[in-house]
This record gives sequence, structure tokens and C-alpha cells, in this order.
Amino acid sequence: MTLEELLRILWRQAGRIALACLLLYGAAAALVWNWPRSYVASAIVAPAETTGIATSSLLTPAPFLQSSLLDQRPGGNFAVYLAALRAPEAAAALARDTVLLAQLDAMRAAPPFGPIRRGLGLRMAADADDVLTFLEKNFAATASLTSVTWTLELVHREREAALDMLQRLHALAEARVRQTLAELAGRRITAIEARLRTEPDLFLRNTLYDLLGQQQRAALVVAADEAAAARLVSLPVVEIRPSVPNRPLLLILLAIVIPAAAILLAACRILLRGPEEWPPPAWPGPSRERVEPVLTRTPTGDGAC
Repeated sequence: MTLEELLRILWRQAGRIALACLLLYGAAAALVWNWPRSYVASAIVAPAETTGIATSSLLTPAPFLQSSLLDQRPGGNFAVYLAALRAPEAAAALARDTVLLAQLDAMRAAPPFGPIRRGLGLRMAADADDVLTFLEKNFAATASLTSVTWTLELVHREREAALDMLQRLHALAEARVRQTLAELAGRRITAIEARLRTEPDLFLRNTLYDLLGQQQRAALVVAADEAAAARLVSLPVVEIRPSVPNRPLLLILLAIVIPAAAILLAACRILLRGPEEWPPPAWPGPSRERVEPVLTRTPTGDGAC
């Protein structure tokens, strides 16, 4: 089948294709319009290492930023902070201190998939693994392309719950970094003091006293600084109106995708059936021969025409 024949058959079926596009677009638009919308809670943070009096700068006598300028990956305490935001400990804390588990239970029991899961005998109660999956799908930490700041975003169907969980995640990750630094400094102080009680050499004792002073300074800084890993550039806020999913953008994309898919499926159907199964057009074409009318005479009674 040539391209001209394919286009001719598609043109003959333009009405059916348009009707199919309208029906599919109406069904998809109704699904998009009735899909539950969610709120986005966001906050802007910056690594504490970017400030001159950062915790990490005070903990070490050497300059902190010695990495290559081409390496834009997060490092230091801020990298631990980002990892702690999605850690199983954070999921367990949200499951323990918030109503997220009850909300996940209600979402799993809601139609249309709730009755199907119940009929198949699948697990209906949510657990900490489901909370961790929720964080992986609905929480994002995005680096800015123009500065050292990062944007934290959490999507949830309830406005107050989204803001509360984002604040809890930031506090949990910050507390995790602070706890790690404090425990490390405490263990080092204990070890150095135990060595000082048994060390007779004066030169080594002076060196140990210097190390002890550094670790005591580290413990003091960790206890005094309010941000050990990430400083809040913008406090956590939540939008007034829900924005997920983006209805206008989805409707525009559906208006582009559905007609293209309908035309493609119709063309595949025509090519699979072959040209012999499609009748020729009803109107005369340029190659059809024209039939001249035949005039006949009606004889009269006297033989005249």
C-alpha cells in the first residue's frame, strides 16, 4: 500500500478517528480532573560549611573547602544530612510521631484498588517500609543551578500534614548529624583522658593535651551551634492551593498525544488489513471512464419520428 492510498483511507475515516479522539480525551480529562490533588511543602537550605563560622570549620584546624571546583557533589556533614532525610530511621520516626500510617491505610483501602487488594487477600495495613516508599516517591532534594542552596519538597494530600512532615524531616536529619558529631567527640575525649592518666612522657602528654583541647572545642561547638549540617535559607512553607498534579499541563499533553495515538493506531490497522479489504471511494475518480447516455427514438403511428 502506498502512502497516497493510506492517506486517502485515513481521510475517509476522519470522522471515526475524530469521534474516537473526543471519547478518549473526554475519559482522560475526566480522570485527570477527578484525580486527588496534593499540596507541596518546600524549604530552602544551604550547607553549613559555606559559612565562615560553620561547625565543620571550627571542628578542624585545616581549611574545609579543599575539593575540586568541578566536583559539585555534596560533602561533609551536609551529605550525611541529605542521606538522613530518606533514611529508615526518618521513616520510622514519621510512622511513630505522625498520622501518616493511618493515612496510608485509608489510601490502600480506598477504591478502586482497595476492594481488589481485599479480594485477593493482600496486606492492607501499612508499615514502616510503606512510609519509606512514600518518602522515596514524594520527597525530593534538588540542588540549585545558580547557588549552593538546595530545595526540599514534600508532596502530600493534606496541607498541614505536608508542612509538619517536612519540618520533622529537617529536625530529624539535623539531630542525626549533631548526635553523630557529639558521640564522636565524646568518645575521643574519653580515650584521650584515659591515655593521659597512664602516659608518663611529658612530650606526649603535651600533644595529648592539644588533641584534648580540639575535641573539647568540637563538643562545645556542636552543643552551641543551632545548625550543624544545613542552615535554613527559607523556613518550611506550604502552598495555599494544591498544585500536584498539574491539570492544565496534563490536559495540553493529552490533547497532543491522544490524536497522534489515534491516527497511528488507525494507520496500523489499515496496513495490517491490506488494501484489498478496503472498498474504493464512492465518488468517481479521474481514471473512471465516463459513460455517454444513449438516446432512443420512440416510433409514432404514422411512421414519422
